Amino acid sequence: MGIPKGDVDLNNKWAFALLVILTTSLMGSSFAVGKMGMVHVSPLLLVGMRFTLAGLLMGTIVWMLRRPHPKKLQDWLKIVCIGSFQTAGVMGAIFLSLRTITAGESAILTFMNPLLVVVFGTLALGIRYRLVQWCGVILGFIGVFVTMGGQLQAEIGTLLGFCSAVFWAIATLLIKQWGQRFDIWVLTAYQMLSGGLLLLIGSFLLEDARLVINPTSIFIVLWLAIPASIVQFAIWFFLLQNGNPGKVSAFLFLAPFFGILSGWLLLGEDIGLTLLAGGAMIFAGIFLVNWPDKRAAAVLKEGI
Repeated sequence: MGIPKGDVDLNNKWAFALLVILTTSLMGSSFAVGKMGMVHVSPLLLVGMRFTLAGLLMGTIVWMLRRPHPKKLQDWLKIVCIGSFQTAGVMGAIFLSLRTITAGESAILTFMNPLLVVVFGTLALGIRYRLVQWCGVILGFIGVFVTMGGQLQAEIGTLLGFCSAVFWAIATLLIKQWGQRFDIWVLTAYQMLSGGLLLLIGSFLLEDARLVINPTSIFIVLWLAIPASIVQFAIWFFLLQNGNPGKVSAFLFLAPFFGILSGWLLLGEDIGLTLLAGGAMIFAGIFLVNWPDKRAAAVLKEGI
């Protein structure tokens, strides 16, 4: 997919800041836009249409650009597995959570995933993390407790929001294990397509599907599929490929901020003190989890 390397100088702070703000605002605002879309379309059908369309468009692009596609069935199955967690699991849980909690709360819970990556990476893969990262995990989980008003209610929306973070963390570890096998744009296209199709099947089996076709619903689906999916992914991967991944990932905490802001602007959602305080603690925790290891970077630089 291509944005060639070097087209944007990431040493230019303004260019870097603009791209970070653009991609994280698209990530965060999709929560509020999705909740608006649910007035016209049932949750699983809406998110299924979003990612099936995005996957078809992006799949066509990578095919036309002749990006390297997998040749083995087991590799295609790995892409489907990633899509079942990253797209079907994460996005299905998010859109279902929006029925009972605010866009801001759903965004905060979903973007806990970097904290869970540390926990799952330690338990499942034996990855060793630094003390500062574990401090970030602890601070982040305290933030969740504060965000929910000091009591973690067993509300279905809250549980689904947390499940979206769990699914995202699992998908992140799967990509870490298998991602080197694939062209990143091919992986992105077909995991979105496979996840979108699974969501459409889920809509058919699990919900009383509802679709009201009008200019608003069409605009929302197109917005979610193109700017909020394809464009957002393209910018994010461009930043990761052309910049320092640790530095770039640290700015992921901006996405739930934009989720809260867009929920307030577009839906008139209330921003309470507990939401602000808890959200700030989660953002700080994510920042600590992504804190770069300067000693390792220095050793690597000396080795080069």
